[in-house]
Amino acid sequence: PLLIMGGALGGVAAIILPAAAPGFWALIGMAAMMGGMMRAPLTAIIFALELTHDVDAILPLAVGCALAHTTTVLLLRRSILTEKVARRGHHISREYIADPFETMRVADIMARPVDHLPAAMPVAELLAFFTDARAPARHKSYPVLDQRGRLVGMVARADVLRWTMTGWPKGETLGALVDGRGDAVIGYDDEPVGALADRMAARGVGRVPVLRRRDNALVGLVARRDLLAVRASVVREERERSVLMAFGRGK
Repeated sequence: PLLIMGGALGGVAAIILPAAAPGFWALIGMAAMMGGMMRAPLTAIIFALELTHDVDAILPLAVGCALAHTTTVLLLRRSILTEKVARRGHHISREYIADPFETMRVADIMARPVDHLPAAMPVAELLAFFTDARAPARHKSYPVLDQRGRLVGMVARADVLRWTMTGWPKGETLGALVDGRGDAVIGYDDEPVGALADRMAARGVGRVPVLRRRDNALVGLVARRDLLAVRASVVREERERSVLMAFGRGK
């Protein structure tokens, strides 16, 4: 039915379009209808070429299918291939959406500069840092750096509270407390956000230090709110897109 309707519309439009070989505009209409409704413009172009072997029609076919595809993406929520699935209750909001966690790099969302604690900080000062009621609001965890600026580990408020209740481990400095624990989840600035989000979910951590791969220098920090901000940006873009489409239909 799509091919018949597209061909018929192309044949009717040929009355006002520039003169061409018989059936030319019907072919363009047929391919455009198929490529737009199925959201498969390349498939429609190849189908038309295999059907007619008319190589000279490649450019008009590409233009027609691209315009049809753009029109259906902007005006229709789903393609004809998934409309029936949606009517059965399996709603699909966007079929060919690109996962922002896979297209964005950690460097795009990480916070910088990074608040950190020195490995040489005495234990008493660390306790006061997290427990002083007069101090400004503290983060839940901090990366710990040595004198060379290398990451030693992470220390959290929960660690300090646990050590206060169960007894402090051996060592008089923060570096001695966290060095060698081997439980710090780290990220790299050039990796996809999705890979880091998976590690954070698997280990149940809320803040992760980000290193530069070539020299392992601390360059940023990613928190759960940064991951949520990525999702919020996608929702905002979709909402703005819907508003624009509604405005266009109203005109």
